Amino acid sequence: MQKNGLFTKDAFFYRTFLPLLGVITLQQLAALAVNLADNIMLGKYTELALSGATIVNQIQFILQQIAAGIGMGVAVLGSQYWGKGEVAPIRRISSVAMKFAFLAGLIFLLATRLAPETVLSVFTNDEAVIAEGVRYLRIMCWTYLIFALSNTLMYSLQSVETAFIGTVMSLSTLCINICLNYIFIFGNLGAPELGIQGAAVATLTSRLVELLIILVYVLFIDKKLKMKLGHILAFDFTYLKDFLKVAMPVVISGALWGVAQGAQTAVLGHMSATVIAANSIACVISQIFIVVGMSSANAASVTMGKTIGSGRLDCVRPYSRTLQLIFLIIGVVSSLAMFLSREAIVSLYAVSPEAKELAIRFLTVFSITNIGSCYEFPVEGGIIAGGGNTSYQAWTDNLFMWLFTIPSAAISAFVFNAPPIVVFCFLKADQILKCIPNGIVCNRYRWVKVLTRETAEMS
Repeated sequence: MQKNGLFTKDAFFYRTFLPLLGVITLQQLAALAVNLADNIMLGKYTELALSGATIVNQIQFILQQIAAGIGMGVAVLGSQYWGKGEVAPIRRISSVAMKFAFLAGLIFLLATRLAPETVLSVFTNDEAVIAEGVRYLRIMCWTYLIFALSNTLMYSLQSVETAFIGTVMSLSTLCINICLNYIFIFGNLGAPELGIQGAAVATLTSRLVELLIILVYVLFIDKKLKMKLGHILAFDFTYLKDFLKVAMPVVISGALWGVAQGAQTAVLGHMSATVIAANSIACVISQIFIVVGMSSANAASVTMGKTIGSGRLDCVRPYSRTLQLIFLIIGVVSSLAMFLSREAIVSLYAVSPEAKELAIRFLTVFSITNIGSCYEFPVEGGIIAGGGNTSYQAWTDNLFMWLFTIPSAAISAFVFNAPPIVVFCFLKADQILKCIPNGIVCNRYRWVKVLTRETAEMS
């Protein structure tokens, strides 16, 4: 195998990484298109509805981070066992993860159902935005339990290189969401005009369809894991310690990261509803343009895990070097494309001129920081975490977030009364700064760990 040069020439790497990247990107793109459709449709309805939904989506984001940590535990451990050719341990690990996902979803459901005003008041003090958000949250809260379960099953399939089902799920969500948004937000086709509640009904319906699709696939179609309902429901904690060791750092980190993102929204949210709307628009557009960079983290994680699990440790260095170069190329290309098209996309929104202008300024900042995001995130969450060290990401993300990002943004906003664009720069600066430690740690290769047990395949 020829390993010299900037890019590896090993066909095994490209056969593993590129198909995963393509399918996961399509899945994430479809999911983000749902957010974009919600943004545009709610923005056309009222700017207040858009702001209310944005605040509620911060709760969903926190749950997504926790669910991603649970899923990462399955993906990192599972991909190494997949590399060894053992699937029974993956079934047991997935079963453990499902219990934790159910608990997380239930906690979010109960908290938001019982005290919606209290939860939303953390993010903004605008009573009109809170009132609109409560109307949305009373329906959205039921999606939290559903999402946590379907997301964990999706990661289980990704660990064995089955990612297309996530794309099917996301495309179904996109179609259902757009159609039902059109019907229920605006009261078309004889339906009642529900406004922001109509968007919540559309999301709940699409989440139910997602769960149904992945359950049918896992239980009746999949030929790799061969998982049955009994595997999912079983209380088999053989791999509990292994799972906790890998997943808990990412779960705790994800929870703190989600809270930190909520704190960022709270900093901007206490400025004005216009700033909330502009931030929502910019963030959704930004996420769409860097979807390939973010998806590369999942693909890299499975690639590195499978490589290490199969005992091909000599391939770690050339694979890591190639991945880092791919991440940088993706970052530069996607950021340039976003910068050139930012004004045209923002013009699609029916919001105030002030919100549009501010969103364009936010996207200009993103055009710089997203280059860093496309490198630092897949390095720590893909290469390093997939290689067996999940605690590094937890430490790095939260040290930067809580010691620099949140304090600097809060001081600039509340002490110096800086304009929103300055505060926004402080909120996104860590995406560039984290590239330095991540690049150093990644190229020292101390993160390579074999996590599998030396056991025979079990049924």
